[in-house]
Parts: sequence; structure tokens; C-alpha cells
Amino acid sequence: MKFLTKACFGMLLAASAISTPAFAQEEENENAIGPFTLSGGISVTSDYRFRGISLSNEKAEVQPTLTLSHDSGFYVGVWGSGLPDSPAYGKFELDVYGGYATEIAPGTKVDVGVTYYTYPGSHDGGAPTDYFEAIGKLTQTLGPVSATGTVAYAWDQKSLGSDDNIYLNLGLSGGIPNSPVTLLAGIGYTDGSLGLVSADGNYLDWNVGASFAAGPATFTVQYIDTDVKKTGIKAVDTLYDPTVVFTLGVAF
Repeated sequence: MKFLTKACFGMLLAASAISTPAFAQEEENENAIGPFTLSGGISVTSDYRFRGISLSNEKAEVQPTLTLSHDSGFYVGVWGSGLPDSPAYGKFELDVYGGYATEIAPGTKVDVGVTYYTYPGSHDGGAPTDYFEAIGKLTQTLGPVSATGTVAYAWDQKSLGSDDNIYLNLGLSGGIPNSPVTLLAGIGYTDGSLGLVSADGNYLDWNVGASFAAGPATFTVQYIDTDVKKTGIKAVDTLYDPTVVFTLGVAF
């Protein structure tokens, strides 16, 4: 989890899961070069929310991504997003990830990997902000419905206050037959050094929404909320207020 107001509230930025792909793309396509496939895209979101928290101060951001996958299931990639300028994190977040994804049974997939969250424009006098997180996912698909369980663990690192953090998430998606619409829902739980937005270091986040596909473009609408208690400081409380986020993405 990541938070934009570290200097005032001890919050630490982190990127999303949604910020990295749930699985390396496996479909054969025109971008395949021998056993390798290059995939990616770019999206514009009305509010960069990660695990329920706004990392863009409720402003729109552009988010590109690029992934190189191998037929064996291994993949590497990068994902980025603009950020409000700050000494700790600069103006841009860059996530570098790698892992292995495969189908272990009909309709059952696993994805394990590591993401490195880095902020190239940081000018905070040498204070560390970059960190690593190990992420594991298990997805079960039954007809048009898929359920994905995620466990993300960031071990003790200096940029996390020499503490660790765990994030758990259950996501559901289901396509409406004979339509371009997919319904989405998810609930997550943060506990540890990246949960400092909450007084007791842990909180829940949840979302419901829908995506609409048209060729390489996808338009997504999501309602996002958390159970974080209000501080009475408007500039802080709005970062985890309930909100509706609109995202338009184009993939290749």
C-alpha cells in the first residue's frame, strides 16, 4: 500500500495490484516473436486508487504498461503512473515486476512474482522510498465467472519503517453473456507498515463496478471505499472517501 502524505502522516506509497497484471497474457497474437509475446497498453484514470487509497490526490493520471511473456509462463514487465509532485516520490511511479504464471488444472491458474516499487524522481535527501513486495494469486474460472485470491507480502525493509506488511484480497468478475460487459467486485485487507493510514495499522477496502470492452479499448467504472476512520482533516480524509473512478484503457 502506498500513501501520498508520508511527511505529515508517516504514510508510504506502494502500487497496485491492479497496477501489475493479474496474469501474463497467454493468448497467441500478432505480437508474438518466437516463444515471446510483447503486450501492453496505456490507460487514463480519473483517480489513481490503490487498495482503496487515492495516490493522485483525486486527480486524473496516465498509466502505461508493458509486459514480455515467454511460452514457459515466465514474464517480466513495467508499469507506471504519474503522481502529484513531492520530495519523497517525485512525479512518477515505476513498478518493475517479474514472475511465473501457469494453468495447473482446467480453469485454475496460479501466478507468483515480485514487484519492485520505485520513484525515479525522488529528491528527499536520500531517504529510502523504494521497496519490494512478493505477490501470489490463485484464480478459478467457472463459465463466465472468475474468482481470484491474492496474497501480497512486503517484508521488513528500511523504506517501510523496518517493519513488514501483508495484503489479502478476493476479487470476482463475471461476463454478461452476449454482451461486452463484465461485472467486477473485490474486498481487500491491509495489515502492517503499509496500513498506517489507519490508527491501528489495518483496514478493509472494497469495490464494485463494471467494464465495457470495445476492440482493444476498455472502459471501467468502479465504486471504491474503505473502513478507515476519519481524522477530521479534510485534505487527508478525502484520500480514502468513497468515490467513483472512471478508467479508459487501450491494449495491444
